[in-house]
Amino acid sequence: MSVTEYRPGVPEDWFIDPVNLGVPGVRTHSDDGNPLAWQTDSLCAQTDPEAFFPEKGGSTRDAKKICGACEVRTECLEYALSNDERFGIWGGLSERERRKLRKRAS
Repeated sequence: MSVTEYRPGVPEDWFIDPVNLGVPGVRTHSDDGNPLAWQTDSLCAQTDPEAFFPEKGGSTRDAKKICGACEVRTECLEYALSNDERFGIWGGLSERERRKLRKRAS
């Protein structure tokens, strides 16, 4: 099929906004008033969420490895700490590690 050929159901001006689609690295870093805008660039949003919420005693290694390469790790950790997230890996830290971090800060 050539580029100029008509395809039923797809308009000629078809476009998907990559920000709304959740493609990482394309979010404009302007303050749009959305406190969760950082999630657009999170690597965890592109992977299996179960890795970030392991069973009790389960491994956190895979989730932490993903967090280590994530460009919004700091924002994620700040969110978890300010919202007292009690479950899951946030910003590369488990709930136990976040609790220790809070105790050291107080």
